[in-house]
Amino acid sequence: MSERRFDGPLQPGDRAPNIVLDAITREGKIALDDFRGQSPILVGLFRGLHCPFCRRHIAAQAQLDTALRDKGVESLTVVNTPIERARLYFRYHPLPNLLAASDPERVSHRTFGLPNLEFTESETEWPRKVGMNVVMGMRMELPGELPEPMNPVAASDVLNNKDGYEITEADQRMLATGHGQLFGQFLLDREGVVRWTFTEVPEGGQRMFGMPNPQELMSAASQVAG
Repeated sequence: MSERRFDGPLQPGDRAPNIVLDAITREGKIALDDFRGQSPILVGLFRGLHCPFCRRHIAAQAQLDTALRDKGVESLTVVNTPIERARLYFRYHPLPNLLAASDPERVSHRTFGLPNLEFTESETEWPRKVGMNVVMGMRMELPGELPEPMNPVAASDVLNNKDGYEITEADQRMLATGHGQLFGQFLLDREGVVRWTFTEVPEGGQRMFGMPNPQELMSAASQVAG
């Protein structure tokens, strides 16, 4: 697979590159070229399973799998987690019909143009750098999951404890190089052309840890499938 670099995330009208990754929820490889000429596909490029927010984004995408497939749209979840660690996680936290792939080197994230943020003490140059003063000033609101609005660091600790998720050595390796990886979801048509996106990149960081509106996503899927 040739790796390409972009000034920013792929946008509607761009042709998505092929990616070939190890399958988590089945044996063998998964390639985007397998779907070209066959069906549209929603590609979710997430941080590793060590990120409690991404675990929730993955579950939210999985909840739409049946509705997407009813429209003829496939769905692929890509995680920045080593294959064995990812397989162990999904063995104990199965999501029905989940098609998932492992990308510990984050090649797919780079080829789709998703930046990997550098965390600094106080210098912010979005989306390349963000100061910890900015991060600690953010407030996460997850009613029913967090007791009160919290900064992302404190919220991560609470959610990991709530989920019983223990950070392993494999997770630490991913965190060492991909702690600031931004995530994105890309809806491709049958020819592999991007038709809709949601990423953390726009709006100067206001979208960090957010997720797309399900109705918006399904509306886009209906247009692509039509």
